[in-house]
Amino acid sequence: MKTILVTGGSGFIGRNLCERLACTVGKHSVYQLIVLSRNPSKAAKVLPQSVQTISDLSQLNQPIDILINLAGEPIADRRWSDKRKATIRQSRIQTTQALYEYFKQADKPLSMVISGSAIGYYGGGIANDQPVTEEGAVEPNFSSKLCADWENTAKQFEQLGARVCFLRTGIVLGQQGALSKLLPAFKLGLGGPIASGRQWMPWIHIEDMVRIIIHAMQNDITGPINCTAPQPVTNREFAKTLGKVLKRPAIAPMPAAIVKLLFGQMGDELMIQGQSVIPQKLQQQGFEFNYSDLAGALSELLGSSNHEAF
Repeated sequence: MKTILVTGGSGFIGRNLCERLACTVGKHSVYQLIVLSRNPSKAAKVLPQSVQTISDLSQLNQPIDILINLAGEPIADRRWSDKRKATIRQSRIQTTQALYEYFKQADKPLSMVISGSAIGYYGGGIANDQPVTEEGAVEPNFSSKLCADWENTAKQFEQLGARVCFLRTGIVLGQQGALSKLLPAFKLGLGGPIASGRQWMPWIHIEDMVRIIIHAMQNDITGPINCTAPQPVTNREFAKTLGKVLKRPAIAPMPAAIVKLLFGQMGDELMIQGQSVIPQKLQQQGFEFNYSDLAGALSELLGSSNHEAF
């Protein structure tokens, strides 16, 4: 039985991952799950009972086989002041460095590290319609430097003999996350494209996101993985499709000037810019997506208000 340590386990992706992995735990346990959380009692309330929660690495009393590092402050929930940007960086880079320093001293080496990142690694780009693979060029901005520094910090685990993957994650669609923030306006018929609507919105269904992480655990894959569906859409297409699924008009635009006024640099980088990121590495490995087209993914998620990801 392998022991997995998850950071960020009570977050949107982490919670769904733990639920999926816990489903395999029973009479024939496959994984023992431990979640490192700043608030373990709160985390325990949203995680399966079989998941152990700890608040400090010193509480670990057994060797860890796999580290899944998803910790990080939300990046798109408010404007980026200098203080906020420092917090975003610290929650990712310093946390990852602390994990490396701990496991560097561990008696048993990790076999694998799966570390968070994002498609923000590739930076900006509005009119660039060229598909972006894992080898894609970077257009530097705050998001791209953040992701690059985060990946480079996690890359140190290779020095300990671990196989290391970076999850360059797109917009994750599920019952929580970005979709839940968009729904109120769209349900009222007040949704629509942002700015020109030409910026790309690489997306991924939460179920496929979890399946990608498990695929990385179980297959010989290293380095960056674009965690996006094979059919990215523009912001205008996304708004149109969401409106159609909800049977609501989706023609109320939000001009770029308003986005920048309300959200500043965060709005410019995360809402107005975007590249056509595709999951080349996963496709080359034969990974099969359960949700390849946006309409199908949204229909599944919004088919019932009480629907769960699994």
